Amino acid sequence: MVFDSLTDFFEMGRHGVYVWSVYGFSVVSLIFITWSTLSKRRHVKKTLRKRFQRDETI
Repeated sequence: MVFDSLTDFFEMGRHGVYVWSVYGFSVVSLIFITWSTLSKRRHVKKTLRKRFQRDETI
């Protein structure tokens, strides 16, 4: 697909709003999933560290 100008590229034949909103939603979703996974991982590591420290003292 060849575009005559950068504006034509962003408009994408009147489908630009849909296309760019889907790209935006996808990026936001991937950022949220990554943040959620890292947050959960930190929480699990912290919980396990506390559990192991508690078990060592017994």
